[in-house]
Amino acid sequence: MNIADTRKEYKQQSLLERGIEKSPFKQFEKWWNDATHSAIEEPNAMTLATASATGLPAARIVLLKGYDEKGFVFFSNYDSFKGMQLDENPRACLVFFWKELERQVRVTGLVEKTTTEESDNYYNSRPATSRIGAWASPQSRVIKDREWLEKNEKKYTASFEGTRIARPANWGGYRVIPVTIEFWQGRASRLHDRIQYTLQETGGWQTERLAP
Repeated sequence: MNIADTRKEYKQQSLLERGIEKSPFKQFEKWWNDATHSAIEEPNAMTLATASATGLPAARIVLLKGYDEKGFVFFSNYDSFKGMQLDENPRACLVFFWKELERQVRVTGLVEKTTTEESDNYYNSRPATSRIGAWASPQSRVIKDREWLEKNEKKYTASFEGTRIARPANWGGYRVIPVTIEFWQGRASRLHDRIQYTLQETGGWQTERLAP
């Protein structure tokens, strides 16, 4: 099969100005509810794109763990490759692709770390094995082999036996504070609907239609 011949016609729904919310967070909530009530297995999976101070890009899939009008939150190892890039250049882009609904959401903005309390609360809500994993894995670092990782996991499991598994200082949350949020709805003949919200100096949001 020729890859160039792979295509799908989008025709489920539309995204028109008369039907959108004034707040992009309210609009996201509507689409989020649609996604969570659909057949999508992990609607909170999102691509996180970052760049170094010199402009070297990187992208990977992470999981959304919360959102409100302050921004979109995920958690990671602060010493990971993404963490190092965010230290150098605290800007990021998030992309949700919900193919079952023929929808995409792109969030672009500034990044800050969550508070210690927020990081602790989420870390302590995780299964014990995941909390141990945060200690056992030097994320993004070169390691000898799988056996080394499993031995490290056993070491930390033993060291925390019978005690509280505290959050590592190098593990916690990030919040992407949006500057723009774009909602994309697939349409027929590749004439897709794209509505972009842009943050204004007044704190309000301007909405514009973008050409597909």
